[in-house]
Amino acid sequence: MILENLQLLFFKNYSEANLRLSPRINCFVGDNGSGKTNLLDAIHYLSLTKSAFSTADTQSIKQDEEFFVVKGRFQRTPEDPALPSSPLSPEVIQVSLRVGQKKAVTHDKQPYERISDHIGRYPAVLISPYDTDLIRQGSEERRKYFDSLISQLDHEYLELLIAYNHILRQRNSLLKLAAERQGGYDREYLLVLDEQLVPAGQKIIEARQQFLQDFTPVFQRHYQQLADSREVVTLDYKTQLLEADFAKLLRLHERKDLALQRTTIGPHKDDFVFLMDNLPVKSYASQGQQKSYVISLKLAQFEILAARKQHKPLLLLDDIFDRLDEKRITRLLQLVADHTFGQVFLTDTHLDRTDRALASLSEQVSRFRVEKGTVVAL
Repeated sequence: MILENLQLLFFKNYSEANLRLSPRINCFVGDNGSGKTNLLDAIHYLSLTKSAFSTADTQSIKQDEEFFVVKGRFQRTPEDPALPSSPLSPEVIQVSLRVGQKKAVTHDKQPYERISDHIGRYPAVLISPYDTDLIRQGSEERRKYFDSLISQLDHEYLELLIAYNHILRQRNSLLKLAAERQGGYDREYLLVLDEQLVPAGQKIIEARQQFLQDFTPVFQRHYQQLADSREVVTLDYKTQLLEADFAKLLRLHERKDLALQRTTIGPHKDDFVFLMDNLPVKSYASQGQQKSYVISLKLAQFEILAARKQHKPLLLLDDIFDRLDEKRITRLLQLVADHTFGQVFLTDTHLDRTDRALASLSEQVSRFRVEKGTVVAL
């Protein structure tokens, strides 16, 4: 899967851009704040229909404008599994948003019935300076990361997650209504929601457990190759429902839920625990070990996606030269040189540093100069 062309209109700090891309390595070079990372975020939109950095889509609209458009033309390579309609013809994906309207995603000008139908078709993996937030931040960040990854691999899981969250919002609204009415609420409706919530929640937990069984050995192998050290890294799934009856726990927590006006038990409260030698990575690992840990997560993500999807995801590398030490950069570039990855997009502040790092691959590299929302091929 190759992204041949990227077009932007009123996206973040870009009024307009139209880039013809290399099938191998694309370097976006410019000062901090010039808009390099925004180009990676545009590609992330084409893959996952949302920003990797902003919580609200409206934040991606250029200041003083009313809408944004991100358009990409993809070309499947002969080894890729093709869509039935057109084996090797280009496929155009467009994501757009106008203020006050719903986000629109189209495939060859045809809108998806549901945006979720797009997820997983054009996978991408982002390695960013913010990845260590997975370690430092709370459980929500880790759940979002693994739910997004599993959803790209398993559309049924994505649908299950959407259904669970819909029921959860209804239940929380009922709990809030009960508080506003000082305890008066339709308990029969609450029980009906619980009957729907329980099986969906149990399936989510089972899917997460099965995924970690497959994912963890791949992750551990990448960590040993990247860090070249003796510490043992593991991933643990922490849930209150592992050996408990979800329905009974909902009953036990009902008074607490009513008091707090939200559902306090379920897979939406679970966590993925990062461990090194059976100790929390957040508390006991060095900064270098933490970086190796999250990069290994992303490399394992890439490998699992490539194996399951039968084509290599797009790889987005944001400011790795500024944020990673020489050892880890060397390992990543070795994987690039060995064609472990497919199409690569990276950002840097210094063109000469990028050229030195990619000297052996120079014939496969396209370079772009980014300056305050403009981008020009070099």
